[in-house]
Amino acid sequence: MTLTPIERPGSVPAVSMPPTALAPVAPARRRSPYLRMEWVDAETGALGWLVVDSLVQGMATGGTRMRSGCTVNEVADLAYGMSNKTAAFDLPVGGAKGGIDFDPKDPRALDVLTRFCDAMKPYLDHHWVTAEDLGVTQDLIDTVFARLGMSQSYHAAIARSSNPEATTARVMAGLHAHTPGGALGDVIGGYGVAQAVLAAARATGRPAHDTTVAIQGVGTMGGGAAFYLHEAGAKVIALADAVGTLYDADGLDVPALLDTRDRFGEIDRDQVSATVLQLPRDAVLSTACDVLVPAAVSYAITADNCASIDASIIVEAANAPTTIDAELDLTARGIAVVPDFIANAGAVAWAWWLLLGRVGDDYRDSFAMLDAQMTSKVTSLVAEWTPSDGPIRWAADVSAIVRNPEPLVVP
Repeated sequence: MTLTPIERPGSVPAVSMPPTALAPVAPARRRSPYLRMEWVDAETGALGWLVVDSLVQGMATGGTRMRSGCTVNEVADLAYGMSNKTAAFDLPVGGAKGGIDFDPKDPRALDVLTRFCDAMKPYLDHHWVTAEDLGVTQDLIDTVFARLGMSQSYHAAIARSSNPEATTARVMAGLHAHTPGGALGDVIGGYGVAQAVLAAARATGRPAHDTTVAIQGVGTMGGGAAFYLHEAGAKVIALADAVGTLYDADGLDVPALLDTRDRFGEIDRDQVSATVLQLPRDAVLSTACDVLVPAAVSYAITADNCASIDASIIVEAANAPTTIDAELDLTARGIAVVPDFIANAGAVAWAWWLLLGRVGDDYRDSFAMLDAQMTSKVTSLVAEWTPSDGPIRWAADVSAIVRNPEPLVVP
């Protein structure tokens, strides 16, 4: 198998800085992934990929996505991001990602996902812990694992436990623990994004009640972030799903809107207040606000549309939502971009804390631990950043650091 370096879309031009600014030094070209494997579905012709970017103690972690147009470059980029997440949060595992080029709304999607996971079973049995991602809910992937006799998608890690049945019971209790926003496993990632937004705002002198937020995406990550930002007193003025953008300068009734979502994460327009403006889907990106949260698809912010962004801070809740050239342009404009592998890493960090027994089924313990770690990391990155340093991601990227993690022991 030939491995070649894979990069995010977009070239890397020189950063346009003020004449007096020192030109930042970009990080070195990243290494090739550890493993890249392609799968072809014999029944539909759908393509799928597993990319293991790094293997630590024989284990890597990262979700599986399904969307029409998914590519191997996208999956490799996401796997690289997972390596950064696990390193940034000092987790004793590497990074990987699965991806399938197929419409998740197609009635054959469950069977396609099942055949993909069956083909990847040697890795899912021993080396790869996967979970939900774009187009694939946790319930859906757990259904597939049950079909294949593996009980739960954390199967490879649980298999290392001395008492797999007890570990499975503990993990399931944590995943389904009740929180004010829903099941803990469903909302923890969005809660982490909300804390990243609040920390970034405070670091630039904005208290929660004076912070306006626009969020692209109302699925697990975007919806959770919107809920907890609303709970914290921030003003969520724009929410966008696949249908369009909902806008209210006085702040949206986030919980009421989220309650109308269907299984594809789309808000029922028949239940939207007449005082709420209904705008085109991409209008969310140009909304004048303090913080923009792209929480939908990868590569949503590009060189073609980044000039229209009217926010002081971008907190990346989706995986790889900003192309490299767009991020450089935004940086040159003084817009702080908190990278995805920090802002949206709460879900994977928490999953491994749960697996390792550091948290249980009391959501308050999980929230407290994630709040402390996310706030510390984001505050430091934003408070110490200046545009002449280059993108914040350069300072936050720890993927090249040689790691010596604690032994991977699943109780």
